Amino acid sequence: MSRVYNFSAGPAVLPEEVLKEAAEEMMDYRGCGMSVMEMSHRSKMFQTIIDEAEADIRMLMNIPDNYKVLFLQGGASQQFAAVPMNLMKNGVADYIQTGQWAKKAAQEAKNYGKVNIVASSEDKTYSYIPDCSDLPISEDADYVYICENNTIYGTKYKTLPNTKGKLLVSDVSSSFLSEPIDVTKYGVVYGGVQKNVGPAGLVIDIIREDLITDDVLPGTPTMLKWKTQADNGSLYNTPNCWGIYICGKVFKWLLNNGGLEAMQKKNIEKAQILYDFLDQSKLFKGTVEKDSRSIMNVPFVTGNDELDAKFVAESKAAGMENLKGHRTVGGMRASIYNAMPKAGVERLVEFMADFEKKNS
Repeated sequence: MSRVYNFSAGPAVLPEEVLKEAAEEMMDYRGCGMSVMEMSHRSKMFQTIIDEAEADIRMLMNIPDNYKVLFLQGGASQQFAAVPMNLMKNGVADYIQTGQWAKKAAQEAKNYGKVNIVASSEDKTYSYIPDCSDLPISEDADYVYICENNTIYGTKYKTLPNTKGKLLVSDVSSSFLSEPIDVTKYGVVYGGVQKNVGPAGLVIDIIREDLITDDVLPGTPTMLKWKTQADNGSLYNTPNCWGIYICGKVFKWLLNNGGLEAMQKKNIEKAQILYDFLDQSKLFKGTVEKDSRSIMNVPFVTGNDELDAKFVAESKAAGMENLKGHRTVGGMRASIYNAMPKAGVERLVEFMADFEKKNS
């Protein structure tokens, strides 16, 4: 069977070159006679894998020396607790609620201190990013928290919020490495890798060094203290060795393909093909306000549940997988991450045009 076009929101499509290379090394990694999945995380060989991965992501993102890169487990959802545990010195944090993940993060943080929702787009089913130029930032807030790209709802911050000097913490899971970012604008930026970077089970945290201290909330588990992880080079316990290895290969693939500037250009071009079609279609319509559109996740609907279900079934039969929208939103969603080729988006649009003709 040939490979399908996989529009899944995560775990998601990975570069074919990376998959082929991993397959070739599966039984014998560089002459050591075993797979990376079998090797000790304390071995020199694995140390080289994690060191190279860190060096490559630093180069890709232009990460300054005063930021630590941590390869952690528990996904982004575990950081919903780790963030307040490590950062809540005054016991107050401001959250901007632009979707389910920001809402869940705020809910989790309420276990550890006072959470203020300083802006929200819940009033219109998270179909836009609120104006964040002059927010009622709390004087005693330890940090301001955002989810930068909303996988479920297909929205993306085009400009970062004005935090009025407060620390910015951002979950970038679904836009991770899709475009260049200025790391110095954040105190903490983190992302689960299973959407745009690697296999499920790994989260990468990029944290300014002065925020990594022993001064954490009482009762913080040893494993959730960033200092524990930083002091041990992400090897306090057995890490997700396989995930780190694959991410390392993806970093090299990105570097070999022009880095994040080149990737952003390709991603904008791919997204434009789909949005241009949606904007002129009489059957399909996008669900996001134009100035808040994500270039990674594109939700759309026909306005008819039966027709939506028919589209999902027929697109699957035509070799396009995982176009069903998130259960909380319905409709369809195309996630068009870095590894989705332009040909995949063109094929989708061609299919949508044909479907529209037959079902109008």
